[in-house]
Amino acid sequence: MAEIERYDAVVVGTGEAGKWMAWHLGATGKRVAVVERQYLGGACPNVACLPSKNVIYSAKVASYLKRAAEFGLSGCGPIDMARVRARKDQMVAAGRAVHVAKFEQSRVAILWGTGRFVDLRTLEVTAPGQPVRVICGDRVFLDTGSRALVDPIPGLREASPMTHVEALDLDALPEHLVVLGGGYVGLEFAQAMRRFGSRVTVLQRGPRILPREDDDVAAAVSQLFESEGIEIVTQATVSKVEGRSGERVRAVGTAADGDLMIEGSHLLVATGRLPNTEDLDPRRGGVETTDHGYIRVNDRLETTASSTWAMGDCAGSPHFTHIAYDDFRTVRDNLAGARRTTTGRQVPFCLFTDPELARVGLDETQAREQGVAYRRATLPATAILRAQTLSETRGFLKALVGADDDRILGFTAFTEGAGELLPAIQLAMRENLPYGAIRDLVVTHPTMAEGLVSLFSGVPLRSVATSKPAFPIAP
Repeated sequence: MAEIERYDAVVVGTGEAGKWMAWHLGATGKRVAVVERQYLGGACPNVACLPSKNVIYSAKVASYLKRAAEFGLSGCGPIDMARVRARKDQMVAAGRAVHVAKFEQSRVAILWGTGRFVDLRTLEVTAPGQPVRVICGDRVFLDTGSRALVDPIPGLREASPMTHVEALDLDALPEHLVVLGGGYVGLEFAQAMRRFGSRVTVLQRGPRILPREDDDVAAAVSQLFESEGIEIVTQATVSKVEGRSGERVRAVGTAADGDLMIEGSHLLVATGRLPNTEDLDPRRGGVETTDHGYIRVNDRLETTASSTWAMGDCAGSPHFTHIAYDDFRTVRDNLAGARRTTTGRQVPFCLFTDPELARVGLDETQAREQGVAYRRATLPATAILRAQTLSETRGFLKALVGADDDRILGFTAFTEGAGELLPAIQLAMRENLPYGAIRDLVVTHPTMAEGLVSLFSGVPLRSVATSKPAFPIAP
């Protein structure tokens, strides 16, 4: 066994939580080592959130150019996917340089390779062609992330399907993209590739896409996709896959209408995530995992091993970069003597389709399941004057307010720039402000945020029944 190298802290994985913990501890003078096997800075700036939104925005620009006549402009030629990729790669390279600089500034040692526990707070780090190193930390922080799930469907792995990682590196436009999964990742890529010019088919296991959202939300997104020529096949069970993605591939099985046989040029798998914990051998470090492979933590993100924490996806936290960052803040503050937990924290999210879908707090389905009485206010995007100036009038806003008090219980937006509307609502919810605090704001005209004033001005009085007929969704 190699000689043990000792550090004040060892961080395994440089995702959002891990890198911030390393930078924080390094800046305070601690001797810190991070173990990273592939992407410095984690998935978000390299192969996930930021590069995917870069490509999605290129697709939005492409959609505007196809609508050029609507805005009094001339059209455009075919999409050059190599240039789309080059724009994305340029942004990623700049982000990597920033990460390298921050690690250097905080004097954190970077150990490239795979970390595996050999004892409590002790890991060996292996990399091809490099000697094994053994490191030990007074404190250990785990942030190993997650990866795309590839189901054990006969022929699927042999077909070399794309995940979101490979889809971001396409140099040529797929003729026909088949997407397995009607969740967030699958839908974002489906719309982007359709707007670039691909034929797109989404295969969804359940009766509708976005199964965790309210019926009206899922219906609105389905209408959007249908209007853009994206085929959605529901209750699709794929029993086997034939061929090879990038050449010719076929998905065979059953669907709501009977037998299923979809042929395409490319296959994208977006059916879920798996935690990156198996190579970690956590039990040798006294770290227990759940039945699904996530590291078992308490509400302060402490593992079952002393002086060892887990953060981000691998800890079973909601799979969002902003939640991973809050995991870091939770651990950091507890190390400083504060009492901070993950219990009851807000989990906002945004689906970056166009228009965006954003939500925080309860939706109607959750409120009914929890027995929470509510009043509902809705506002079609056509009523937001800024949306009219942009010719982006598809969608709506929806708010839930307590039936017997004026607390904001939840908020959903399916509009242009929906994600930018969340912080004001989040602040009001966190500070237990009545919905009137939003309703009575003086909001700049014309902005999308004006819609919040109109929305909350329409909250029914407490004596009025909470149910309302559904309003038409603007095309």
